[in-house]
Amino acid sequence: MRGFWQLGGGFIKEVLELLPEPRPPYTTLASTVRNLERKGYLTSRKLGNTFRFVPSVTAEDYRRRFLGTFVGDYFRNSYKELVSFFAQEQKISPEELQDIIDMIENRKTRP
Repeated sequence: MRGFWQLGGGFIKEVLELLPEPRPPYTTLASTVRNLERKGYLTSRKLGNTFRFVPSVTAEDYRRRFLGTFVGDYFRNSYKELVSFFAQEQKISPEELQDIIDMIENRKTRP
């Protein structure tokens, strides 16, 4: 998705060229792109014998939907369990955790 957002839409070959080495096979990326289209994240238009894909959601909407599904599937819909997992795995520092607490507290005080 990042490649399509970066390009503002494009062909699979163009997105493939943006990926770092080792790049996946064209067919693997094409399958992923078709799945994203099927899920409504991309739309396509046929140009000659190929398709041009355009993002149909913003990066923020995509992130929101992906994270919601991820938390639901792996953390029983509990963001507390998600944060707890990162804390237990030492993937989040006390300072970062405090930043998150501050964000939550500031959100609560807004009208």
